[in-house]
Amino acid sequence: MEVRERVPFAGGHEFGKVGAYEKIVGRLHCEVDPNDASSARIADIKLAPRNARGRVEFWTDFFLLKPVDSKRGNGRLLYDVNNRGNKLALWTFNEARGNNPTTLADAGNGFLMRHGWSVLWCGWSGEVDPGNDRVLAGLPVATDNGKPITGKVYVEICRDEPVESSPLYWTPWMLAIPYPPVSADTKQTRLTMRPTRSQPAVEIPADQWAFARVEDGKKIADTGHLWVKGGLRPGWLYELVYTARDPRVSGLGLAAVRDCTSFFRYENASPLAGAIQNAYIFGISQSGRFVNHFIYEDFNADERGRMVFDGGISHVSGSGRGLFNQRFGMATLCATQHENVLVPSESFPFNTVSQTDPVTRRTGDLLASARARGKMPKIFFTQSSTEYWTRGASLLHTDVDGKRDASLDPNVRLYLAAGSQHLGGTTTDRRSYQNLCNPLNDRPPILRALLVALDDWASRGVPPPDSRYPRISNGTLVTVDEFRGLFPKIPGVQLPTVCYTPFRLDFGPRWEKEGIAEIVPPKIGKPYRTLVPAVDRDGNEVAGIGLPDVAVPLATYTGWNLRAAPFGAEGMLAPYYGSYLPFARTHEDRVKTGDPRPSVLERYPSRMVYLHHVKEAVQRLRSERLLLEDDAAALLKLAEEQNLWSQ
Repeated sequence: MEVRERVPFAGGHEFGKVGAYEKIVGRLHCEVDPNDASSARIADIKLAPRNARGRVEFWTDFFLLKPVDSKRGNGRLLYDVNNRGNKLALWTFNEARGNNPTTLADAGNGFLMRHGWSVLWCGWSGEVDPGNDRVLAGLPVATDNGKPITGKVYVEICRDEPVESSPLYWTPWMLAIPYPPVSADTKQTRLTMRPTRSQPAVEIPADQWAFARVEDGKKIADTGHLWVKGGLRPGWLYELVYTARDPRVSGLGLAAVRDCTSFFRYENASPLAGAIQNAYIFGISQSGRFVNHFIYEDFNADERGRMVFDGGISHVSGSGRGLFNQRFGMATLCATQHENVLVPSESFPFNTVSQTDPVTRRTGDLLASARARGKMPKIFFTQSSTEYWTRGASLLHTDVDGKRDASLDPNVRLYLAAGSQHLGGTTTDRRSYQNLCNPLNDRPPILRALLVALDDWASRGVPPPDSRYPRISNGTLVTVDEFRGLFPKIPGVQLPTVCYTPFRLDFGPRWEKEGIAEIVPPKIGKPYRTLVPAVDRDGNEVAGIGLPDVAVPLATYTGWNLRAAPFGAEGMLAPYYGSYLPFARTHEDRVKTGDPRPSVLERYPSRMVYLHHVKEAVQRLRSERLLLEDDAAALLKLAEEQNLWSQ
């Protein structure tokens, strides 16, 4: 452990009975035995360079927030899986943002500190671009007895705006470090373009594109970027297959999380020595898929067989895992309805109990390894509505044909925040979509309550709130066609015609056991069948956790939105955003527009009537332990600020 900074956090502010916190930042220098059973699932581990002891070395940054007096803490460690190097736990639970939390403002509302949590981050992805205080990891490159390993790589690029060039791996949150091509000669590779997946691809001639970027109007050779003559068209899919070299041993990222957490939890050299009774893992989106993959790959036992995490929250991960342990895998990638559908971010098995795929005859379940090892954590899967539309969330709790409900493992609970979008509420501007975006702020209040419930369950055996999610058996989980028949006919609102349905993808015989793709791009097989939540006459979802916005609505909140024409791929689903469709204020207003949904004043003749219903909804959630007292009070205060009756 290399400590680079140890300073007071928040200027020494006292967080109630817990007192002051400190920030400890540094780097862990790690090694694993490539022949040990604990490393057996790491792809290419036998091809990684070894030190004089025969071990494989790597490093990971760490960042720890802890009570100065650890005995005044609650004995709980929250490990936050960074998302593309970015810290998310304080954003979620404390409603504060920043990758280098230092000041009192960075503590936000102080929730985690007031409750005595120690919070830990470390690097796990070797593709994270340095900068913006991102958490990094240094993973070795696999070689064939010192010779470079090469292999074909498939890349798909889709941009919402016209650009002259684009990074090969682009997200709004980070530019990922790609695998370098063996040659920049475009005649040795293939680039195609198409407006949507259902339309034929057109090959772009080799002299019409290059590995290059445009900077200040100049084209500069760059193997991490793609330049196309005339620019990339908005919404179009550009598919590149090239021969890459130097694959990182990416599965060591799983070992980094395991060994970092185990060190801080158990070892005497840890700054938390003797202070931690329970540890929990938390991840959002990509990081939630990492949580699922971590448990699936049997990393919840450390090298000495000790439990790493007693519980976890996998938030908005759909039914996914990811390319976290494959040769030439890029962890930043995930499939959605329009983009990257050949990325196997959703792959069998999906259920938390044993299931069989009738097409491939494969049998398995997400928790089989943890169950067999006796290191089963308590797990909450928490989803937004968007995950049902663009991330195949229904596969987590149905059979692969979408015909029958599947049970959940007794150690699992599943919660849908009805009407919410992928990363919680945003401003309502349309961005590149047809409808206003969804402002429903579901994430902090629900996840704060569930974190408390998870700890109560794992540490004291107190049963958590019952699962809240849509089911086939009671008609709350339906096909898209059935959804369209239920949704109100709101003038000017186009409805989705499809949802994301993952394909069975064939990467070749070495994929499942070795993480090596021999068929690139993969062969496309029969799709799985996914379903979406049913809605009421307002278009609001009937299953899940109904916050007051949905239970006592002033609008329709959805997890889906559609791409607008100027941004290409018109009518395709937005990957991460939902819609906000406000009700008319009066009966006369809605008659003018032809809106079939009752107006605000038809529903709630007075402000007192509205507040009465909100109080009932809040009290119900509070009694079900799905809201904490402070959040219940905050929701009531927000409702009191509504001013629709005095106009």
